[in-house]
Amino acid sequence: MRLLEHEAKRLLLEAGIPVPPGRLVRTAEELRAACAELSFPRMVKAQVPAGGRGKAGGVFRAATPEEAERRGRALCTGRLRGFPVEGLLLEEPTAALEEVFLAVTYDAAAKRPVLLATRRGGIEVEAAVTADPTGLVRVPMDVMLGFHPFQAREVASRLGFAGPNLTAFADLTHRAVQAFLRLDATLLEINPVARTGPGTFVALDAHLEIDDDALFRHLELEQVHGIQRREGSGRCPTPLEVEAARIDALDYRGVAGRVIEFDGELGLLIGGGGASLAAFDAIRRHGGRPANYCEIGGNPSVRKVQALTELLLRKPGVRRLGVIMNVVSNTRVDLVARGVIKGCVAAGRQPRETISVFRVPGSWEEEGVKILRKYGVPFSDRTVSIDEAARRAVNSC
Repeated sequence: MRLLEHEAKRLLLEAGIPVPPGRLVRTAEELRAACAELSFPRMVKAQVPAGGRGKAGGVFRAATPEEAERRGRALCTGRLRGFPVEGLLLEEPTAALEEVFLAVTYDAAAKRPVLLATRRGGIEVEAAVTADPTGLVRVPMDVMLGFHPFQAREVASRLGFAGPNLTAFADLTHRAVQAFLRLDATLLEINPVARTGPGTFVALDAHLEIDDDALFRHLELEQVHGIQRREGSGRCPTPLEVEAARIDALDYRGVAGRVIEFDGELGLLIGGGGASLAAFDAIRRHGGRPANYCEIGGNPSVRKVQALTELLLRKPGVRRLGVIMNVVSNTRVDLVARGVIKGCVAAGRQPRETISVFRVPGSWEEEGVKILRKYGVPFSDRTVSIDEAARRAVNSC
């Protein structure tokens, strides 16, 4: 889940990392009121879950309230880098003596977190590091051993800081890493960290992404900080997606509720790692219009499969349901079949008229076939390819 800048800064401030004073406005009316109350100049920053906002015109310095309102009003009602603008952050300008880049992310090859830092921060940091990588400090970390203050001081020293600057930057670095680990983040990037005086550093921008699979451990994000859950792309979830996530959280068994909503008439329960993407793509290729993308697997309970099936079938415009998975070993076919049938009945649908295809071969397959046969639903075994199952789902819709 990618957080907006103001959300990330709220968490940095909680971690003890200084950020510029600012005020968030979400509407043109709020912008007008803020411009009448705040001192100027101000930095006006569009809140979208994407980088490159400055180059796209989403970040500017407003010298007067009139300029902030005039330029900000257009941003409030528009889109930036493909996303609707969810608000404007009006921050006090910060005079930076130096801009430093600091990030913590995961090294996919080494399978461990890594800290990256350079004193060539700013919007052109990638070009600067590519041209001369010698100024980049890279420190792999061990999550079992943690990251200690002495290691943060070593980072600051390798960057060339000394005296109060070394102490202050080491403290900020240590706090950033601890926040990264505590929040189950996959990326924390502060660019730039502005040095504003002797021993004084401020986080001018922040990019924070949290592992979707760890969100259940961080209910405080919404309950305390008001940060709404929105997996993956960063857009706010639809009511159907919110309800699907609630269904997935009914119990710990398996996955049944990771849903992305689309405007189509064919509901989907698909799974099996890359097979879910293959099935979705095949449905589109055969001319189908999916009502959703949804992954199930890991042996979800009948209760979860039933609730999710009912949810998808109650969506207006959904005519049929396609159930397509790869050959399963850690998921029982009979449990999926029982949940889908129960969901159809609970939604007031006839299973044989609603389920366009059921292709879930694997464990407890014979028992699953018996359940489906009782309700007149044909079973597609492993001799039916995922592509063929997708074609059948589309043709029957």
